[in-house]
Amino acid sequence: MNIVLFGPPGAGKGTQAIKLSGHYNIPHISTGDILRANVRDGTELGREAKVFMDVGKLVPDEVLIGIIKSRLLGPDCSPGFLLDGYPRTIPQADALTGILEEIGKPLDVVLNIDVPDEKLVTRLSGRRMCQCGASFHVEFNSPKQDGICDACGGELYQRDDDKEEAIIQRLEVYSTQTQPLIDYYGKIGIMVTIDGIGDIDDIFADICKALE
Repeated sequence: MNIVLFGPPGAGKGTQAIKLSGHYNIPHISTGDILRANVRDGTELGREAKVFMDVGKLVPDEVLIGIIKSRLLGPDCSPGFLLDGYPRTIPQADALTGILEEIGKPLDVVLNIDVPDEKLVTRLSGRRMCQCGASFHVEFNSPKQDGICDACGGELYQRDDDKEEAIIQRLEVYSTQTQPLIDYYGKIGIMVTIDGIGDIDDIFADICKALE
């Protein structure tokens, strides 16, 4: 099964993608994770991407397209894939269509997780990260000791793109550049919208029901 997962920043795409990946035994391909890994490792791509990510802007298409194509050609993608965080614009969707036609892997479904903006600001501004990869939230998933990672004891930090000013910018970018993709894929007839408010497992059950 070939899936694209949509939703604004903080909608829970990453969480649901991991669950879907395990359930359907397909790789979860997150452009956000790939980019952050490059930023963390200080690669040339990471340095270029960080300039845009720190202020909540989208990374330019030319930086992403080659990465996506290379990843989809990986042997673990033969039974299918789940794209999380790409495409985010109409030009990216056109580019993805071209890539999928070239490699013979058309999309089966596009899932859209819908969450109101005010809920997203609360979710994202309270998120805290650790260098080990663990993630916490000051309200919904707080660490046992304030500011300290439960997993490794490291100091928690707030990502620059999780600060309120950057969040607002990210949501504006999503609304103006990415929201039109719902219409784009809706016209093709492969778009399914899921309510992203509620228990994680309930949302996952709704997604599985929609896919079946």
